[in-house]
Amino acid sequence: MPTTNNQRLDLAKLAPEVYKAMIALDTVARQGLEPTLVELVLTRASQLNHCAWCLDMHTRDARSAGVSEQKLDLLNAWEEALNVYSDRERVALALTEAVTVLTDGFVPDKVYSAAAEHFDETELAQLISVIVTINAWNRIAVTTRRTPPVRG
Repeated sequence: MPTTNNQRLDLAKLAPEVYKAMIALDTVARQGLEPTLVELVLTRASQLNHCAWCLDMHTRDARSAGVSEQKLDLLNAWEEALNVYSDRERVALALTEAVTVLTDGFVPDKVYSAAAEHFDETELAQLISVIVTINAWNRIAVTTRRTPPVRG
C-alpha cells in the first residue's frame, strides 16, 4: 500500500533490519574522511542518480559541514570550475562519477590512479565505501519515490 506523497513504500518500516544495516554502513563508510569531502561526494552521486530526497538532505548537510555555496552551485560542472575545488576533491568527484555511472564502462585506471595519488589506501577504501553506500541510498529513495518536503 502506498504511503503519503506518492511514496511507494517505507523501507524503514517494512524492512527495518535492512534499513538499520544501511544506517550502520553509512556511518562506518564516512570514517576517516573529511565531512566536507564526503558531502560533496554524496551530493554529486545524488545529482547523477536524480535523487531529490538525497539532494535535499545532502545539500543541507553540506552547508552545515562548511561546504561553500559556490562549490554547491558549481558541483554539476565541477570539471570546468578549475580553481573552485581542491585536487583531492576533484579526484574524489571523478571517482564518484566513474563508480556511479557504470554504464559508461568500468572505472578507468586513470581515474582510480589519480584517486590513489591523493588518498592513502585506507582513505581510498573508505571513499569507495561512501560512494557505494550513497548509490544504494539513491536507488532506495528513487525506487520508493521518496520525495523531499516542501520548505518555505
